[in-house]
Amino acid sequence: MDHYQIIRDLSTGQFKPIYVLMGEEPYFIDLVTDYIEEKILDEASKAFCQTIVYGRDVKMPDVLALAKGFPMMGDKQVVIVKESQEMKEWKKAEDLEGLEAYLKNPTPSTLLVFTYKHKKLDKRTKLYKSIDKAGVVFDSEKIKEYKLPEWITKYTEQRGYKIQNNAAILLADYLGTDLSKVVNAVNKLAVILPSGSTFTTQHIEDNIGISKDYNVFELIKALNTKDVLKSNRIINYFEANPKANPIQMTIPMLYRHFSQLAAYLSMADKSNAAKEIGINPYAMNDFKEAAKNYDARKAEKIIGYLRSTDKKTKGVDNVSAEDGDLMKELVFKILH
Repeated sequence: MDHYQIIRDLSTGQFKPIYVLMGEEPYFIDLVTDYIEEKILDEASKAFCQTIVYGRDVKMPDVLALAKGFPMMGDKQVVIVKESQEMKEWKKAEDLEGLEAYLKNPTPSTLLVFTYKHKKLDKRTKLYKSIDKAGVVFDSEKIKEYKLPEWITKYTEQRGYKIQNNAAILLADYLGTDLSKVVNAVNKLAVILPSGSTFTTQHIEDNIGISKDYNVFELIKALNTKDVLKSNRIINYFEANPKANPIQMTIPMLYRHFSQLAAYLSMADKSNAAKEIGINPYAMNDFKEAAKNYDARKAEKIIGYLRSTDKKTKGVDNVSAEDGDLMKELVFKILH
């Protein structure tokens, strides 16, 4: 069951006694949690019939005591345990016996919600099977990197807008798979631009602060083709705008690219390379271009340069070199 289905069921009054919202992607967990928190009870009932606690502050017996209670008004009460992965009881089966017992006869008027971010319950356990039988277990998975532009396009359309393909790729590349950042960027454009507008790379550059000409992805393209002039223009721009393009962000992205390039170069069969190394299919031409200018041995050397530079940015074996100087030295080593 995906988050859309859970929200649809809730909106039609199809409630389950327990919801465990777990997984690596907090954005979808927050969507479902926010809907339950904001929509299940009316404002008058929330003060008496809605309780929100946090895993670091509460123990399972306290949660179950709340769940076993009855609403003071109306026919439904909501108990939400946020950040429940911080509860110590999940680590020991004997500490969860009370929850298992509750699941055999849950209070029908209670909607009990556990958010369990960045982790997952073991699906092989008796507890997981009991929760799944009595209620809903939602596994919130990260969007694959190569699918992110498509997700951005669909989300933008849901907001009543369109987005150019290269603009979706720019957002995906620059913001990565942190959906909260992606959604905030799209929502910001939606506030600024008229409904029905098509988002372009220029809109993104003007309003999100991502330069379509001077960003780490343009640097990667310049390095792929060994375009010395363009590479140096970009890193000079980085040096002049350190807050927009910090070296601490640039190096990890270069590291990821050249690690993927090393994997690509080592493949005997490259027919399914995009999926195997986890890249956007639109980026395959960039990898093919890079393969003309780098071999696997050089790619491995570059990974070593990146590791060394990363240490220097943290003060290791570096007394006085500024970030701009470190970036220039790194780019020189990559290109030559």
